[in-house]
Amino acid sequence: MTDQELTLQAVSKAQSIIEEYLQPRPHNHERLLDRLLEVLDRNDVVAAVSRLQRDFGTRPAK
Repeated sequence: MTDQELTLQAVSKAQSIIEEYLQPRPHNHERLLDRLLEVLDRNDVVAAVSRLQRDFGTRPAK
């Protein structure tokens, strides 16, 4: 899987989690953050984003 594919997959999963959160019902906010971290803070995703940022000359957000 390419860095672009891996990053796109992670962003899509994160969007799905956020869409679920936006549904009008009670939510466990801590669990929501845990799920987002499970998707976005994976070592392979972080590495892919770093490589993409390097390749495209962008800096990580602070």
